[in-house]
Amino acid sequence: MKRNFKMKKILYILSLLLTSGICAQNVEFEKDNFRDNKDGLKEAKRNIEAGDKFMEMGDAYFKLAIEPYLNANVFNPNNALLNYKLGQAYLHSNYKLKSIPYLEKAVKLNPQINPEIHYLLGKAYHLDMQWDKAIKEFQTVQQSLKGAELELLNADINNHVAQCLNGKEMVQHPIRVFIDNVGVEINSQYPDYGPVISADESVMLFTSRRPATTGGGIDPSINEPFEDIYISTKKNNKWTPALNMGSPINTNDHDANSGLSADGQKFLIYIGTNQGDLFESELKGEQWSRPEHMNKNINTPYHESSACYSPDGKAVYFVSDKPEGSYGDRDIYISYKDEKGRWGKAVNLGPTINTQYGEEGVFIHPDGKTMYFSSQGHKSMGGYDIFKSRYDDVTKKWSEPENLGYPVNTPDDDVFFVTSASGKHGYYASFNGNGYGEKDIYMATFLGIEKPMVLNNEDNLLASIASPIKETVIAPTMLIKEAQLTILKGFITDEITKKPLEATIEIIDNQKNEVVATFNSNSSTGKYLVSLPAGKNYGIAVKKTDYLFHSENFDIPNTAAYQEIVKDVALKNIVVGSKIILKNIFFDFDKSTLRTESTNELERLTNLLKVDAPTLKIEISGHTDSKGADAYNKVLSNNRAKAVVDYLISKGISPDRLTSAGYGEEQPIATNDTDEGRQLNRRTEFKIIGK
Repeated sequence: MKRNFKMKKILYILSLLLTSGICAQNVEFEKDNFRDNKDGLKEAKRNIEAGDKFMEMGDAYFKLAIEPYLNANVFNPNNALLNYKLGQAYLHSNYKLKSIPYLEKAVKLNPQINPEIHYLLGKAYHLDMQWDKAIKEFQTVQQSLKGAELELLNADINNHVAQCLNGKEMVQHPIRVFIDNVGVEINSQYPDYGPVISADESVMLFTSRRPATTGGGIDPSINEPFEDIYISTKKNNKWTPALNMGSPINTNDHDANSGLSADGQKFLIYIGTNQGDLFESELKGEQWSRPEHMNKNINTPYHESSACYSPDGKAVYFVSDKPEGSYGDRDIYISYKDEKGRWGKAVNLGPTINTQYGEEGVFIHPDGKTMYFSSQGHKSMGGYDIFKSRYDDVTKKWSEPENLGYPVNTPDDDVFFVTSASGKHGYYASFNGNGYGEKDIYMATFLGIEKPMVLNNEDNLLASIASPIKETVIAPTMLIKEAQLTILKGFITDEITKKPLEATIEIIDNQKNEVVATFNSNSSTGKYLVSLPAGKNYGIAVKKTDYLFHSENFDIPNTAAYQEIVKDVALKNIVVGSKIILKNIFFDFDKSTLRTESTNELERLTNLLKVDAPTLKIEISGHTDSKGADAYNKVLSNNRAKAVVDYLISKGISPDRLTSAGYGEEQPIATNDTDEGRQLNRRTEFKIIGK
């Protein structure tokens, strides 16, 4: 990555500033210092040479130098250069904070061992949240630079100092959150990261570098096993032991999970070919399809590292380091799917989101408006931090990114953050010394602001008489405001056989009379899941060849809180006697005038009679609740049924195939004693009376 190249350049420049000058405490590996143990000296030198060879092989091999260096350090713990090398090696390992005592000792033994040591010690203090010490070390480096070196490195060092100041502030004002390791079912002693979940948290996919990787290969550039994708499902509120997804998902190259659709039926994959490209796979029954390469509008000769779907599946957000149109290291782009299902030209999200530093791990919440991503820029407290931004439908702009805060973010890299549809839980990968491996996957449970307990008047009076209250009483923990979103899920089956069906689910914006999203239920299980952001009147149509369509209506106001609705759908065969409720037929109050929101449902009915069943004879019936006079209700219901028949005739359906009837309140399907029951009774039905 460009970040690594930049870091190497910084360290190279600092190494050129090497100065001499040995303090009295420093003990060199020389014969005169170890006259009584020449064999031990030889062995120590051999260990140093072994460690040096690993260091010469590049950053990925630095951690292998730790063991031989430690062996030499046991023999002579008071050598500045060896302590410096040990500190440098530990900074590239899973145990970065172990670098601190060795770097500190190197400085104590010889303050001028290498100017780079102050940069490394600054980074180590930074990771350990010793903010003031880190700033002092970075400023020491800054003061040692002049001319071209200062011009080149000044911005980077200033950024480190700014991150320390940000971290210092955030740690003083932590957010209320529980952070829990998701456990050994998911995490291993090896790097585990990149979690994605379905909207209802029933499925998790993640990436891991384990020795049992498909093909068993080692990537020489990082000296680690190639990445594979793993999957776990939640049963009885617990994650099952993760399983390698195997072929065709995992290959002999790097295979990293990127983005999962809200219903868990499609996902995006990073495969390490062509510098790193993005692919798509779909769950067909119980098998994932062979990954398909995304087109040239997404994949380039550069590195496309991660991506996610928009909730409606009509757009994909992705990260690339392509230089054209970029604002910095790695940027976030969006591509929209055209009418033929092809991904269109990618558009950079712009400088509000992208910085001169790296952005990574983009995720769009199922509400379609909230974006989470990681960045080295903005107001990071170090490495990649997780940020949140919201899209404004009016201004068509993203808000200024907001740091999620400490302790979700740390001075090290915190990346690939996703949330449940409810917004209660977030999942992400992070380095943690108490974890199972190099990176582990954690779950954050977000809590609200602490609230002082409100005292009533009598309590206040008693408090004023007695001694003053000296402690704050905190009210019970309050959950943060949940997402304004409805999750609709369930199973689609055949009404007679009860067998699961693969059906098409259309989501319609009734006010605009347009289909906003289309999904399919799983062919093996019939399972489906759709997300419905608040603020719309939705029509839901479930369709399958040789079956009557099924419709639902959900009018979700902007103020609606998060909810999950389970709705199992049993589709009816096209046979005489089958009957369905047309839930997206709307009339003006106390009138028989069809409202424009009914258009999609009426067109669906027209298509059924014209294309799917061109000889079908049907009855359209109107029904009311028990309010009002019986005779009036019967006339109103009959007029409403006739209005639907007249619409169908205007669309070319033969009148002799259509019958209208008004039953008023005679055929209730629910109680008339409640608002909910009366609403169900006010309906328009369609019944097959002949074929």
